[in-house]
Amino acid sequence: MADPCRIVVMASGNGSNFQAIIDAVAAGRIADSKITRLIVNRGKAYATTRADLAGIPWEYFNLISHGFQAKGEKDEQKVQESRNKYDAALAEKLLQGDFKPDLVVLAGWMHVFGKHFLDPVDAAGIKIINLHPALPGKYDGAGAIERAFEDFKAGKLENGRTGIMVHYVIDKVDRGEPILVKEIECHEGEGLHQLEERIHSHEHELIVEATALVAKEVVARKSTT
Repeated sequence: MADPCRIVVMASGNGSNFQAIIDAVAAGRIADSKITRLIVNRGKAYATTRADLAGIPWEYFNLISHGFQAKGEKDEQKVQESRNKYDAALAEKLLQGDFKPDLVVLAGWMHVFGKHFLDPVDAAGIKIINLHPALPGKYDGAGAIERAFEDFKAGKLENGRTGIMVHYVIDKVDRGEPILVKEIECHEGEGLHQLEERIHSHEHELIVEATALVAKEVVARKSTT
């Protein structure tokens, strides 16, 4: 077997995309790869149960619980300083010895990283990819599906289509280079919940395909160094 692509997954909630990656690695669809760890930033994230069932080590690391930011802090400068310290600490943790991955997959990770995380991870040659429920350049950030739905109802959605993408993570929210993109047509008379369900039904496959593509590139690169 080739030197495997070591994958760390970061998730905040249910972890259904994490489960899709677990299953794909087990089935050989993400070839020559191993999930080495899960990191969560919410204590009750069900993703940790999925990790336990799959025998994958996991760690909880939270902005407030781990003392980086006071609960209820409103001062914008202090909040930003806290986030910077948290990001730097998480990057340092990620780069430690056996912990160090080749690829980080953000699978429902509800925290926006800045340069204090991204720069040292990038300098170490680690790829970071993220799933976002919108097309490239559209509806960056939170609430993407809701905003696309409202535009569709108002007749302002280009071609009546939204979609999903997996992209590389950079220091501009959801603006990194797309790896894979899938367009999804909105339907007249469809409610927001129905649109969300249809979009989510395609997410698992896209994140698996994109992870497999990037992992293949990582393994190929490692074999030549």
